[in-house]
Amino acid sequence: MSVLKLGIPKGSLENSTIDLFKRAGWRITYDSRSYFPDIDDPEINCTLVRAQEMSRYVEDGHLDLGLTGIDWIMENHSDVLAVQDLVYSKVSTRQARWVLVVRDDSPIRSIEDMEGKHISTELVAFTKRYFSEKKIKVNVEFSWGATEAKVVDGLVDAVVEVTETGSTIRANKLRIVHELMRTNTQLIANHKAFADPWKRKKIEQIRTLLVGSLLAMGKVGLKLNVSRADLERVMALLPSLKAPTISTLHSEDWFAIESVIDTGVVRDLIPQLLEAGAQGIIEYPLNKVIG
Repeated sequence: MSVLKLGIPKGSLENSTIDLFKRAGWRITYDSRSYFPDIDDPEINCTLVRAQEMSRYVEDGHLDLGLTGIDWIMENHSDVLAVQDLVYSKVSTRQARWVLVVRDDSPIRSIEDMEGKHISTELVAFTKRYFSEKKIKVNVEFSWGATEAKVVDGLVDAVVEVTETGSTIRANKLRIVHELMRTNTQLIANHKAFADPWKRKKIEQIRTLLVGSLLAMGKVGLKLNVSRADLERVMALLPSLKAPTISTLHSEDWFAIESVIDTGVVRDLIPQLLEAGAQGIIEYPLNKVIG
């Protein structure tokens, strides 16, 4: 039997990835000391891999498929197939950014001011290439952690660090000087694996269901009944992915309406629907939105 080798990112993406697969229909379980999770699909074998290394293992064929950030693909200069962008957040689609950060009292105001300065970062190769392309000479060193603390303590002139909101940077009295790149999670595949008909079909199955699960996050289904006299008023209130589904009830004077809406508007929308004449309103959760 053919088996697809899937890499699960160990670290910050680990729990959200396992939760996403659960919503998509796959249950992944493992002991905290194990690097080989169990999955309830005999056609998939899972391995826990650090996101920073994922693209290298997918490129060389140790893994057929994996999840990691665009940043680490670029850092490793990996030749992999980007199958799908994945946005994990249920609330925000804000992308993570790699930014040049200095102390608030630093005289550095632009990347041009970095000439001859020292930078600490986990994203060493990309940072070196970035400044080289800008023809700015800098010294870049690898950071083993606590990167922001290095610039706070004055150990380096600046750091290149990842952030979403910048709140931690501001809280440490640091300042963003320049944005180097934006990144988000990608589903990536090995080129040979994707060329294999069986593996490609399995990869497409995973992609479709993961995307469907992501689309369902932050959304609910809404069912309600409405009379012909109130139909236009109710329809004017209903948002939908495309258009609400309307079907005739046994009585030709009443209709059943079904729609998919954002959870954030439900608490305000339901009272408005009732006021417009809707009856029998049912709200239900969604696991996947396909297509």
